[in-house]
Amino acid sequence: MFPIWIHTKEEVKRLLILGAGGFGHMIQETARLLGYEEVVFLDDAVKGADVIGKCCDYKAFLSEYDTAVAALGDSGMRLYWTEKLMEAGYQVPAIIHPSAVVSPSAMIGNGSFIMQSAIVNTNTVVEHGVLVNSGAVVDHDSHVGCGAHIGLGSVVKANCVIPSRKKVEEGEVIFSTRRKIDGVTSRNLEDALYAFGFGLQCSYVKPFGEGHINETYAVYMPTEEGDEFAYILQRVNNNVFKDPAGVMENIFGVTEYLRNVIREEGGDPDRETLSCIKTKNGCTYFEDNEGQPWRCYNYISNSVCYQLVEDPEQFYQSGNSFGHFLKQLGNYPASSLKETIPDFHNTVKRFENLEKALKRDIKNRAITCRPEIAFALDRKQDCKVLVEQQENGTLPLRVTHNDTKLNNILFDAETGKGLCIIDLDTIMPGLAANDFGDSIRFGAATAEEDERDLDKMHFDISLYELYVKGYLEATRDVLTPEEVESLPWGARLMTFECGIRFLTDYLEGDTYFKTAYPEHNLVRARTQFRLVDEMEQQFAKMQEIVRKYA
Repeated sequence: MFPIWIHTKEEVKRLLILGAGGFGHMIQETARLLGYEEVVFLDDAVKGADVIGKCCDYKAFLSEYDTAVAALGDSGMRLYWTEKLMEAGYQVPAIIHPSAVVSPSAMIGNGSFIMQSAIVNTNTVVEHGVLVNSGAVVDHDSHVGCGAHIGLGSVVKANCVIPSRKKVEEGEVIFSTRRKIDGVTSRNLEDALYAFGFGLQCSYVKPFGEGHINETYAVYMPTEEGDEFAYILQRVNNNVFKDPAGVMENIFGVTEYLRNVIREEGGDPDRETLSCIKTKNGCTYFEDNEGQPWRCYNYISNSVCYQLVEDPEQFYQSGNSFGHFLKQLGNYPASSLKETIPDFHNTVKRFENLEKALKRDIKNRAITCRPEIAFALDRKQDCKVLVEQQENGTLPLRVTHNDTKLNNILFDAETGKGLCIIDLDTIMPGLAANDFGDSIRFGAATAEEDERDLDKMHFDISLYELYVKGYLEATRDVLTPEEVESLPWGARLMTFECGIRFLTDYLEGDTYFKTAYPEHNLVRARTQFRLVDEMEQQFAKMQEIVRKYA
């Protein structure tokens, strides 16, 4: 773009205008309002006392009139003569009518005209030779190419790009144009990026994480140092979470509450809890054309997530982190939380679901898993232990995470300490034993939950003890004696419950958990049942360990 000239009354008194038609006389009028004392024309057809020559004579007047503009209505001619004047050495100012509103951050190019009552908003670029006509609006962060004409009363909305010489017709409304974003493979993903305000800036996106339920993407934004992982964008599976508004209401409520608690503790709320982002129109989530909800978080940099315990210290930190999380939310009104998945950890009802799936056997899969079915049926009575204690008031309801796997904690990459609890979809009223137990069934295992070789899957009681130590150090002053005693049952029953959920999903045709192959959920069920069997063999020892640290 050519250099910008904007002259004040004190700097320039005389102006040469190419074009003495109606538009030229409008510019003459405006120029006088701006303080130009002598304004004359060059025109090939119009004659008059103030027309001193033809357009082709423009070079002859450079010494007498060093400032000139091309006030021609045709976009091509206006651009052509604007550039000719600049090449000849004229100062070619932008002419802005006093009634126009132009943001201080807007850039207005040489020989452009901003007419009566027009508006040019924040961070907009108007290149040279442009006409923004009376009453037109060019909204923020737009770019108007050289020689364009924004017609009377038209509206160019935010983040638009108007090509060179383009005419926006009178009263027309131009909506923002979308750009290609690397990594975007669907219109729904693209719509979500624009809904949260990233579409015009982000560098690229790519899949992120290893979750079973939702689709997750890393959003990279440009910085002076290069592309930076800045946001996490997630499409929520509404087959699982049927009340996305309730899910997001819970998450926003809890995370905003946690920010205050963390600040009071002297911590960093931007790193120690999730920071949720609303859409550009203020909603807690965006719903795409297929009715699927999307939500967004700030990415917490310099953090790591582990799929499996790599160092025993990590599991101790995990226990301490989830225990501290429960303590931080000790005064949060659990009754205000939406039960987004009813009876999520009601093991009795989970077992009833298994029995129903087994009776229907809609995929004819029962014959392929008879040993697993028998294992589950033999433990039907165990399912009542925690449910009955909750129902009779022995165990109080608390604000619980309900998915306390190791990979739902971010660890500080430098210190190795637990930093932030993530994946808050299932935050609801629940039992401390449920959260404790889910951590154990995942973290005290010697293999991943979809390990095909069962000889690799064992319950590591030494890891269990490390978690107990970390958890009770954080919750010792919070949990009741009955809750402490319930923790080993939590480990045993949450592992069993997870196993029967995998088995139920397998029998129903894999409608809940993501699978990579037909037997994936059955393989998962087998690993959980192996852990249950070994916990049962060491249950007395598990109880002793809890009492040791209580």
